[in-house]
Amino acid sequence: MEHTSPSSSAHPAASQRFRWELRNYRVKRGLTQRALADLVRFSRETVAAVESGRRFGSHEFAQRCDDVLGTGGRLAALWPQVAAEQLAADGRRGPRAAEPGPLDRQVPRQRARRDARDPAAVVDAIDELRELIGQVLKGPADPDDTQRRHPPADPLDDRR
Repeated sequence: MEHTSPSSSAHPAASQRFRWELRNYRVKRGLTQRALADLVRFSRETVAAVESGRRFGSHEFAQRCDDVLGTGGRLAALWPQVAAEQLAADGRRGPRAAEPGPLDRQVPRQRARRDARDPAAVVDAIDELRELIGQVLKGPADPDDTQRRHPPADPLDDRR
C-alpha cells in the first residue's frame, strides 16, 4: 500500500474518479467499508483511506475490489493513470540524500529554524529524522563498544 496522499498531486482527476467509483460500487452492493475490507483482504482503514483520498491504493487493491464488486475491471483500468499521479506526487520530494558515513566522522550541522507550515520544510525535517534513526539503529561502529555497554553475564550468576 502506498502512503502518499493523492490530494498532493497536480492533476488528481484519475485518483478522484478511482475513489468515486470505488465508493459508488461499494454502496451499490450494500457493503460497508469493513465488509469490503474483509472480502478483499485489506484493512478497513485502508479502504477508508483510499476512499477519502488520504492514500493511494495499489494495483492489487484495485483488482481485488474489481473482483468483489463486479465492476468489470473499471478500477484496474483506471490504475495506470492513478499510478502516474502517484509517481508525480512522490517525485516532488526529490532524491534522498546519500547514506551517511560512520557516526564518528560526521560533524553536527546547525539548522535554521523552519516554518512548520512549509511542506518542503516538514519533508526535509522528516528526512533528517529518518537519517538519524537509521544511524541509531545501525548501532555502534566499534564491536568493543557493544561489550562496554552490555558486558557478558557472569557464568557464576546462573548457579544461585
